[in-house]
Amino acid sequence: METPLEWLALARGGLDRAAERRTDDAWLAGRWADPRTRVLVVERGQALIRSTGDGPELILVGPDDAPEGDRYLLGVDDEDVAYFAVSGALPAIEGSDTADLRRIGAALGDRDSTLFTQAVALQNWHGTHTHCPRCGAPTDIAKAGHTRRCPADGSEHFPRLDPAVIMLVHDDRDRVLLGRAPTWPEHMMSVLAGFVEPGESLEQSVAREVREEVGLTVDRIAYLGSQPWPLPQSLMLGFFCRAPGDQEPALDSDEIAEARWFTREELRAATEDGSVMIPGRVSIARQLIERWYGGPLRGSWRR
Repeated sequence: METPLEWLALARGGLDRAAERRTDDAWLAGRWADPRTRVLVVERGQALIRSTGDGPELILVGPDDAPEGDRYLLGVDDEDVAYFAVSGALPAIEGSDTADLRRIGAALGDRDSTLFTQAVALQNWHGTHTHCPRCGAPTDIAKAGHTRRCPADGSEHFPRLDPAVIMLVHDDRDRVLLGRAPTWPEHMMSVLAGFVEPGESLEQSVAREVREEVGLTVDRIAYLGSQPWPLPQSLMLGFFCRAPGDQEPALDSDEIAEARWFTREELRAATEDGSVMIPGRVSIARQLIERWYGGPLRGSWRR
């Protein structure tokens, strides 16, 4: 029986999201006026960071120093400090740098990873859902950034998530299958993944995607964990599955440019000599691969 993944870069939690406060205008106004409140400014998926002895950390500002822009309540910590995000121009702060989730999501502390992931997810959703899907009228932000409301027909719209399965395929010879998409540079390989279709269970989606992409039949489908992937709006659901017998991949060239079986020794050697680069620690794909391998591997690329 597979046990859940113990650590996922963008699924660490750490804040009370304070959902019951999203419609409390007096509370929201009071917290925005509170000098203890911290604000994360996000511009096109990037935020300001600074380097410390323990690694990068987000630069948070007070409400008075935040730019104009859409405002989202992110939550409250154990010391009753409120956190907001503002979608706007990054302020000029000496000694700062800019970064996105792909670059630093795995290196941030638990609180900062939670803040950045939620802020980017909300910014991406608001940026692509400015009009009502029912009548086409412009919509307004509501519930402290967690819904949009149509003033024309009164409908309410919630942030969209696209569930995607990501699965490590292994076989009876204790090998792992890695593949490369046609758009990826040479040497970059990962596990298989795909979106869940309407009317489909997660397990059915795993089996279908593996069959469509590499022509393998799988069983023993086991769920290991999930993490948000707000690039732009996915929830990645991680699985192991087995390809029984002595099956060889038959590729859908539109989806997969190459796919190969690796033993543990072959994968270790390939990642060490640079002939194979696997996803970075921010991705659930890396955690699935290292879980199968049994420890850390070299050779990262940002996905």
